[in-house]
Parts: sequence; structure tokens; C-alpha cells
Amino acid sequence: MSQDSLRQRAAELLELAGVCINGATPTDIRVHDEQLYARVFAHGSLGLGEAYMDGWWDAEDLPGLFTRILRSHLDEHLKSLDTLIAHLKARFINLQRGQHAFEIGKMHYDRGNDLFKAMLGKRMVYSCGYWANSTNLDDAQEAKLDLVCRKLQLKPGMRVLDIGCGWGEALKFAAEHYGVKGVGITVSNEQAALARELCRGLTVDIRLQDYRELHEPFDAIMSIGMFEHVGGKNYREYFEVARRCLNDDGLFLLHSIGTNQAPGRPDPWIEKYIFPNSMIPAASQVAAALEGLFVVEDWHNFGTDYDRTLSAWRENFDAAWPALSSHYDERFRRMWQFYLAVSAAIFRSRRDQLWQLTLSPHGVAGGYRSPR
Repeated sequence: MSQDSLRQRAAELLELAGVCINGATPTDIRVHDEQLYARVFAHGSLGLGEAYMDGWWDAEDLPGLFTRILRSHLDEHLKSLDTLIAHLKARFINLQRGQHAFEIGKMHYDRGNDLFKAMLGKRMVYSCGYWANSTNLDDAQEAKLDLVCRKLQLKPGMRVLDIGCGWGEALKFAAEHYGVKGVGITVSNEQAALARELCRGLTVDIRLQDYRELHEPFDAIMSIGMFEHVGGKNYREYFEVARRCLNDDGLFLLHSIGTNQAPGRPDPWIEKYIFPNSMIPAASQVAAALEGLFVVEDWHNFGTDYDRTLSAWRENFDAAWPALSSHYDERFRRMWQFYLAVSAAIFRSRRDQLWQLTLSPHGVAGGYRSPR
């Protein structure tokens, strides 16, 4: 097809979402290179994201633009070979086992603690905040950590496991406010080093370790924002590990993004640039994987809170860019902005959710009443 034909086709598709090429509204797309259309139709979301990184197009309200695109399902018109390959890899290859399990740590979480310190706020919590009674990011993250502790019914002296502990903030909060002892595991060297520093003086042990290596008892288990890196082929084993490590009267809280879509469909751009070997679980996969191992005491969805969390992260990142720019180039800045904008739109459009599942091995005697 000619360049004019491709541009016309793009204009017709975007019109379905109420978006104009070079229009005047904040959610319109401004094209700087006419080769954009061929690149997007050939490579789908991967081409769109790479073109943005290369400065081929812009939008004043990037999250708003993507919300319009996702709500009108325009992405379904952009299937490409790159999309097919990503889906086939997710379906047939176990990308999260062995040394693959550590690739996410090296590529994403080891990018630099300076980046995450600047973006995440007072507490380095890289997961959705809880905004029910909060008006700012720091309060929302503390409210989330306290919600987790209350759901787990933590008491002084309890031994708590955090699978995918990040920079240790959840265990740090639990130790300081609920008097627990803890073990946190991560696959990121950078996270482990800073987590040990942040948890110094507390009865918290931070380990660089794969969750499959765990064989020890705990009174409670939490896993916040890590299940997205487990992969569908490993969900059953993940829950088996949690079950063998949890005391019979304990509780397990799983905090994870979840999708409304068919499982096993990672986005090619996200897979290449942000979260390699990652997969957003579907409810059907989670339910099947925990059958016979746990009773679902509570399934809490507060996915719209992730839009507010990601918007706050983006504001922090933009404000810190003058200081960060000495370590990261302009292409990285555009990549990171694209990632945060697309992610906010995914939750704003309700394509993905944020779930907290509270699980027990045999069912809480007399029933479980979950705090909100």
C-alpha cells in the first residue's frame, strides 16, 4: 500500500476512537514522520512503541490517547508477526524457569535504584497503592501495606515470608508496625542490596533466591506484585511452594495484576523493553492452579487505584528527570513515559485489574471477614 493509503487507513481506525491525526485536542496524535503508518501496520504495538521512542510521534495526553484506543479495541486491528511470536513463546515455552527466572531482575529491577527511588516516593513500593482513604501516593502505599498486614492478621513474633520482596518495604513495615520477623526473596541483586540496607536492625532476612528453593515453615505469606513474573506453566508449582511453606493455620495474601482477556498474550513491546518473560494471569488460571491447595477466603479488586498510582509515578519521574538525565538518555525517557502511560490506560479502560486474594489451607474456622 502507498503511504497515502496507509495514512488514510490509520485515520479511519483512529476515528473510531475519537482520535485525529495532527488534531487540536490533548488526546490527538501528532505525527512527525510519515513512515509511522507503515511501521505500525507492519509491527503493531512494537512498532508503535519503538516509533514513539524514536520521536516519530507525540500526544499531549498520552494516557488519555491510549485509554481511547483500548476502550475502542483498536489494538485488535494491529495483530502482527511480532504479536504472534510473543503469544506462541508464552504458550509453548517455559520462560520463567531456571536462569530465565533471574532475567527480569537483571533487565528491569537492576536498571538503577536511583530511578526507582525518584519514581516510587517515600516508600519504594513498586505495586498498586490503596487509595480508598488516601489523597497522595505515599499515604496510598502505606495504606496498602497496612491493608496487607490486617488481612494476614499479623501479630508480634510471627514469622512472615515475602515472595518477591522488592526493596523490602512490606516486610520493613510489618516488622516496624506489627512486630513480626521475616524472610524476603528477590531475583534482583540491586533490590537485595538496598533491601538489606533499608531493613538493617530489624529481624528481616533478605535473600537472592528463586521461590522454588523454599522449604521452611512460616506463619503467614505475602507476595505483592511478583506473580506477574511466574508464568502460566508455573502457577501450580508456585501455589504448591506456598502451601508447603505455610503453617496449617496461616494465611497467604497474593497481590497481582489480572486480565479480563484470554491468558498467555503478552504485549511484544512490553516483553522486549520492560518486563521480559512476564505474563498477566487470568482468573481462570489462578482458580485452577490453587484448587485442592487453598480456600479462597477473599478476592478483592481495586484495579482503578492503579491508574492513580501510575499517574503519580509518572509525575515523580518527570519531576526527577533533570537529575536522572545524567544517567539515562532521551530514548530511555520516552520509553519509560510510554510504559507508564500505556499501563495507566490499561487500568483506566478496565482491561486489567488489581487483585488481592486471601487464601487459607483449610478454611478459617468460623469464617474470615476481610478488612477493607
